[in-house]
Amino acid sequence: MNLKIDGLVCGYGRMKVLDGIDFQVGNESVGLFGPNGAGKTTLIAAIMGMIKPWSGSISFEGTDITGMQTFELARRGIALVPQERELFPWMSVADNLRLGAAFIPHAKDDIQAQMERVFGMFPILRERSAQLAATMSGGQQRMLAIGRALMSRPRLLILDEPSLGLQPSIVAEVFDKLRELKSSVAILVTEQNVRESLRAIDRGYVLENGRIVLEDTAEGLRTNPYVEKSYLGL
Repeated sequence: MNLKIDGLVCGYGRMKVLDGIDFQVGNESVGLFGPNGAGKTTLIAAIMGMIKPWSGSISFEGTDITGMQTFELARRGIALVPQERELFPWMSVADNLRLGAAFIPHAKDDIQAQMERVFGMFPILRERSAQLAATMSGGQQRMLAIGRALMSRPRLLILDEPSLGLQPSIVAEVFDKLRELKSSVAILVTEQNVRESLRAIDRGYVLENGRIVLEDTAEGLRTNPYVEKSYLGL
């Protein structure tokens, strides 16, 4: 099992956000769905060591990583594409990509080969390799953020709301790329755009009020009456 979470409880100050989360990601693509405030981003923050769990455990490839620092997790093979992309805006596309591997021991000696892989997946990044990240469109920046994460040769890729702020045609393209990726890297994606996500994942969880309320295959979620009514607008 790539990622396994048992009984996770955490929050901010005295406010509990996640209340006993059990969750796992194998060699597959997994979606995490829920409304704003459900705790999706908090769960990612806990996995990535940005907040300390109150109780419970998080393990990756059989090793307890609960409370590890973010840079340690990156070196262990977990890469995050955050909501806000967090690129280096006044650096070129190519330099942003290089930085994705520069401090990762298993990736830093293979930077050019990794760049070629990323360019093969996102040809626009090759065309714009000398362009400053800040001057690119929102969709292109999202592709660059995903490409930068892939530069570290992760075994688990986590994406927090990858469709946020993107026009529909670009959203479809991003999820097409995620569908291609799932054969080579385990993926965890949090999303409010459930319809597009279900095209790209194998399984999914629904998180509401800090608890997992539903778990099923992508097809099972797609035809679930509660999901249809609450998330697909059917």
